[in-house]
Amino acid sequence: MTPTTAAQRRLAYFSWVAVCLIWGTTYLGIRVSLETIPPALMGGLRWTIAGAALAIFVASRGRDRLPPPSEWGRIVWLAFLLLGLGNGGVVFAEQWVPSGLTAVIVAASPFWMAAVEAAFPDGERLSGRVVGGLVIGFAGIVLLAWPDLTAGGSQGRWFIAGVVALQIGSFGWSLGSAYSRRQTRSHDVLGSTAYQMLAGGLLMAAAGTLRGEWGMLHFTPRTAVALAYLSTIGAIGGFVAYTYALRHLPVSLVSLYAYINPIIAVALGVLLLHEPFDARIGAAALLVFAGVAVVRFNPSRAAEPRTIEGEPLRRRATGA
Repeated sequence: MTPTTAAQRRLAYFSWVAVCLIWGTTYLGIRVSLETIPPALMGGLRWTIAGAALAIFVASRGRDRLPPPSEWGRIVWLAFLLLGLGNGGVVFAEQWVPSGLTAVIVAASPFWMAAVEAAFPDGERLSGRVVGGLVIGFAGIVLLAWPDLTAGGSQGRWFIAGVVALQIGSFGWSLGSAYSRRQTRSHDVLGSTAYQMLAGGLLMAAAGTLRGEWGMLHFTPRTAVALAYLSTIGAIGGFVAYTYALRHLPVSLVSLYAYINPIIAVALGVLLLHEPFDARIGAAALLVFAGVAVVRFNPSRAAEPRTIEGEPLRRRATGA
């Protein structure tokens, strides 16, 4: 690996800050987009636009070769797991779950990652430390959902449906990540990512068509700007910044964005959308973060673990 220069390291820190800000704001962008754009079509439009823009950029750099036929099944399967289920679960949940709470619950996705990995023959076994972290984090999620679990009523049921959608999304993202790690990796990161975005967008647009969402689709200046932000800065800008930060900073440092994103999302939700935040939500968030910290901490792991350059999307938070 080529040594990182001082200028590259400074730019990498700037990129990491950009990742924290960009992916911390995407939850707000999704919530605003859903004001007039149905959920499946919102995801479909977002990822189709992002994938097309990235594919055009790749072609302009003279790297416009289509993946071989043997790769397409893998690309579509990963698009379904990571974008259709992973990001789609976030989009559907935000119809009923405040954007800040969505980010907090998504921060618990390492729990699913640990469980999915343990199910593979070559995966990491669940240790007592990991199980303890899972219990702590699960307690935080229960504390978040408890009032709606006990109150009943349609509003409470829809909130619980949103929490379930987030768990399905986290499971899909984790399964896609585990599958990606065990497959042949493409050397063209941007190209494979562009086609994966396009496939995910088309899958979600097809789901929106089956749900009859086209008749409900309309735009306001507010939702159009939010969708444009999610499709460009939120998808492509965040990905480019994240990839650059990974190449020049320790992964252990870069991964801290997962703790900062929810803080930004909660703050924006409270300030701009007047979403609720009280002592119970704060305590629940602390439990989730504590559980994630316990699960992620591994004293035997190297300070800079290997990165999977062929599959950058799998390292992202599902909301982004």
